[in-house]
Amino acid sequence: MTDVIQPATIPGVGDLPSDVLIRVDGLVKEFPIKRGVFFKKQIGAVQAVSGISFEIKSGETLGLVGESGSGKSTAARCILRLLEPTAGNVYFQKTQDHGADLPPIVEIAHADKQTMRILREEMQIVFQDPFASLNPRMTVASIVSEPLIVHGVGSAEERLEKVKDLLRVVGLSPEHTNRYPHEFSGGQRQRIGIARALALNPALIVLDEPVSALDVSIQAQVLNLLADLQDELGLTYLFIAHDLSVVRHISDRVAVMYLGKLVEVADRDDMYERPMHPYSHALLSAVPIPDPELELKRKRILLEGDIPSPANPPAACRFHTRCPKFVEGHCDTEEPMLRELEPGHWAACHYPEVQQLF
Repeated sequence: MTDVIQPATIPGVGDLPSDVLIRVDGLVKEFPIKRGVFFKKQIGAVQAVSGISFEIKSGETLGLVGESGSGKSTAARCILRLLEPTAGNVYFQKTQDHGADLPPIVEIAHADKQTMRILREEMQIVFQDPFASLNPRMTVASIVSEPLIVHGVGSAEERLEKVKDLLRVVGLSPEHTNRYPHEFSGGQRQRIGIARALALNPALIVLDEPVSALDVSIQAQVLNLLADLQDELGLTYLFIAHDLSVVRHISDRVAVMYLGKLVEVADRDDMYERPMHPYSHALLSAVPIPDPELELKRKRILLEGDIPSPANPPAACRFHTRCPKFVEGHCDTEEPMLRELEPGHWAACHYPEVQQLF
């Protein structure tokens, strides 16, 4: 076993490997709980994200999974500064020359508004609900060209041609430019959202459960589109989902979150074939298998109770209240740190064990 992951400090450019696009170090996000009518007083905090650290290499897809309420979407929004982090650092390695006096590596979590405005060109997001994320009063041309207008890219004619090209790239017809979102199916609307995200040629795209609101057959089409775009454009994805079958299809590495903490990070095949954390065992045991014989042989792990409140998380190991391997006096008194148990395979558990689920 190697040492515990420690939040990295990056005093200079050379400390971030050239193949790493983004590094998250000790990211924390808390939402205050206030009481009072006129003079509100903070009486607590919802600990949505509690000191997570990970890296995403250029051109790879990191799948971030966990139950609802585990902090996946909050972490992604903090990385993009759609939410202000409470603490921690996010380092991003530029891939474009923006004509601004920015260093090759920019610390996002504490960057000013002007710096973030510049970096928006390189970081985009595709939201979960393809209808709610599109303005119903705007045409497709207006929706997809909006990032180009905000960043002053091209003339009106050039932007229109860019929109048509983007629609072709995502599998829609250029003739759709004057239509409105309500005239499209859910899958088509999500393609419009993807086209908008691609408008500024970003390096990183956060995909926040982009197919969970779609039919299964449409999910496959959108996932294949995302994979093709990644190959053609060299994109890097942070893919957030609770459907582990979808994550396995598209991800290179998988990170598992529980109640604001990362509990396991590993390559896709290692995660699905050799999970080490009890929470990962339980999640993977619930994934349907299209093989009747294997389905009968599998070991289903049922967790007791519900996920605790992030406003009052359990002490030490946050999973100990539901863990089948709980050891009193250890799991409830000492927090397990994220450790590299095998090359490239990290887990935060006092008693990690590879468990065969079939």
